[in-house]
Amino acid sequence: MDQNQESIQLLKRVQNGSRIAFDLFYEKHYSFVLNIALHIIGDHSEAEDVSHDVFLEVFQKPKQYNPSKGSVKAWLAVKTKSRSLDRLRKKRPVLMNRLESILTKNEKGADLHFLLELQNNIIIDALDHLPNEQREALIRSYFQGETHKEIANSMEKPLGSVKSLIRYGIQNLRKQKLLLHWMESSGGDKHNG
Repeated sequence: MDQNQESIQLLKRVQNGSRIAFDLFYEKHYSFVLNIALHIIGDHSEAEDVSHDVFLEVFQKPKQYNPSKGSVKAWLAVKTKSRSLDRLRKKRPVLMNRLESILTKNEKGADLHFLLELQNNIIIDALDHLPNEQREALIRSYFQGETHKEIANSMEKPLGSVKSLIRYGIQNLRKQKLLLHWMESSGGDKHNG
């Protein structure tokens, strides 16, 4: 059984009330979740709080995981990113100005820079509208920090296909109406209050 299937089985047991399954799931994924939160927030104590919030939500709502939308790790990555950004938004109102400056750059490599720097929940929502393989490749690259070669091995795809999935995934993110509206607006004023 591969690691994703093992995680899915643990989640099913958590749904049935197994505390042991939750403990195993927590041990298996805690360092992964903590590393994402720490990378985004930059403070160990805050990252631990976010990680505990993520696992509390997993414990309370294990049915939220949908296998058709990607791996358990990808699901946890999106959940952690979202929680981390919520925490950052409360602490750093200058975030919106940073985002606007990033989005106006037109230099080469701005697509990857866009994904690496974009710290807003809208990107999380937008990922849900991508084809599964594009979403998986972007999450592996962005959230899990995998190289294109590692992604190719994990997804059992040629290297060129992975690069295309990432490129088209970014293009598709930019085409989404919600994302386009946000980029053309003042950066999401409703979040600035």
